[in-house]
Formats: sequence, C-alpha cells, structure tokens
Amino acid sequence: MDSGAIRRRLALGAAVLAASGALALAVPGSAQAATAGGCGGREVRTLPFSTGTVHVYKRDGYVCAVTVTHKPGVRRQMSVSVQARGNRPVVDKGQYRLLAGPVTVHAGQRCVWLKGSVDGRSVSSGWILC
Repeated sequence: MDSGAIRRRLALGAAVLAASGALALAVPGSAQAATAGGCGGREVRTLPFSTGTVHVYKRDGYVCAVTVTHKPGVRRQMSVSVQARGNRPVVDKGQYRLLAGPVTVHAGQRCVWLKGSVDGRSVSSGWILC
C-alpha cells in the first residue's frame, strides 16, 4: 500500500470518528430539547393522554410544563396550562407542530393544577405536587 492510500484511509477513519462523536453529542441534546421544550429542572410528572403528553418539571420552587403531541409535523390546536393554588393559570395555546409551552409559574410549596390538550383531547391533573 502506498503512502497516499494510507493517508486517505487515516483521513477517512478520522472523519468517521469525528462524525460519530458529533452525532453522539447532538442527538441527546436535541431529544432533550424537544421533550423539555425549554423547561429546566427535573421531570417530576408525565400526564399522558390519547393524542399527547404533558411533561412537568420542577426547580427551585418553579413548575414548568409543556404539551407534546404524539404525531409531530402537522399544525394542530394545542395548549398547556399551569396554575399555582391561589393564582390564575398561565396558558399557552395555539396551532403548533410539536409542542405547546413552556409555561412556568412560581409555586413555592403550593399545589399546582396542570392541563394539556391536543386536537380536542385533553388531560387535567387535579391539585398535585403539594
């Protein structure tokens, strides 16, 4: 094997290694971003329903939620709502392709009520995280 062929194989090996490393770094971050939708903290609840799921996150007394559709890509009527006991709900609703939200409220130690909907199907949590 001549030196040119060795260099080409080394370059190809380095390119494959670099691409696999970049893919390994990019995929978990985009999967997390798609699920969390901008919410920080740790996921404390998931509220599944027939057309989607509400993901609930908590950090430092704040509660954040997003509604994610089971069939992304097509614009659908979606909403997500978080209400801390004693306050008005914070709502995000509209036509979205993947998710509604994030919506965040400061709950402290108070209970919260979460709602989410996709295409007329919905879920409502009742008072939770007390």
